[in-house]
Amino acid sequence: MNLLSKFKDPELCHNILGQIKQDIQGDFRFMEVCGTHTVSIFQSGIRTLLPGNIVHLSGPGCPVCVTHDREIAAYLSLSQKDVIIATFGDLMKVPGPGGKNLKLAQAEGARINIVYSAFDALNLAKENPDDKIVFLGVGFETTAPTVAVTIKLAKDQGVKNFSILSFHKLVPPALKALSADKDIRVDGLLLPGHVSTIIGLEPYLFLAEDYNMPAVIGGFEPLDILQSILIMIRQKNDGKAQVINNYKRAVSDLGNPRATKVMNEVFEPSDALWRGLGNIPGSGLAIRETFSEFDASLIYDQDLPEVDEIPGCKCGEVLKGLIAPDKCPLFGTRCTPAKPVGPCMVSTEGSCAAYHKYKI
Repeated sequence: MNLLSKFKDPELCHNILGQIKQDIQGDFRFMEVCGTHTVSIFQSGIRTLLPGNIVHLSGPGCPVCVTHDREIAAYLSLSQKDVIIATFGDLMKVPGPGGKNLKLAQAEGARINIVYSAFDALNLAKENPDDKIVFLGVGFETTAPTVAVTIKLAKDQGVKNFSILSFHKLVPPALKALSADKDIRVDGLLLPGHVSTIIGLEPYLFLAEDYNMPAVIGGFEPLDILQSILIMIRQKNDGKAQVINNYKRAVSDLGNPRATKVMNEVFEPSDALWRGLGNIPGSGLAIRETFSEFDASLIYDQDLPEVDEIPGCKCGEVLKGLIAPDKCPLFGTRCTPAKPVGPCMVSTEGSCAAYHKYKI
């Protein structure tokens, strides 16, 4: 029996579920802030097991989903220049202006390679010294350190034809924006496990201190999630919010200091656009001047074009927890995983895609 099997044990999960039903007082609305949690909650059937007065909301935890329309427009603009784009596969189908995406741009002749990491993009640059390679940097604190290391390697190895277009985002500022939004009613936050392995506990403490928001770092197995929900419910009952690490087998309270050090060495906080949340100060990661020779936004004078929002798409409202995916008028009709209109239907971690897959 492996370690994780206990975190899927039906009897243990049933016991925690019984405690949840016993302790719940009135309505309770919790939001998960991680795309992997989204998928795990749907896969395990937790939504159907919870009492009806517990409402599950999906938050802005999918990196592809929160990528702004203007950022997608910048990717498409860059793909028309004399460069080879290196990107994660999820970005290929994210719709931009007029419904165009990187997959269509590739079909029309743009040179776009799917890679699994920034290291692959760096190797692509080494293998093609006469071409200019641009890696599209997306994701949260989980992926940013590996991109930072790649930039340092490029500098150390003297690779001149490699650069990054960084639209990396930081989770805590987005949670602050959500918590301060009076239109969003959330009683507890299930914090992202992967991001937390990097940043630890401290960056979330403002949730309890400033907003009296119960918040729990949770793992991804059914027992992890149910335990985290129970902890949040008990905090609400006691009227005393705390930020709790309920994923200690993977997350240190201090996070990963080596990863955060290299991330902070290469990147600096900047304002960033989030789909649904708008411009959030200090929520992005810009390449520091020390490494500006690898900053594609400077090399190619790449700005963020003004674009119209996708007509009818409610992805932004879904990411804020204001509506469920199936309340979008395009859901399951004009917008499906095969033909997505919005990014929440593109990524496997998107809540719209999860709703559609599991027939919620």
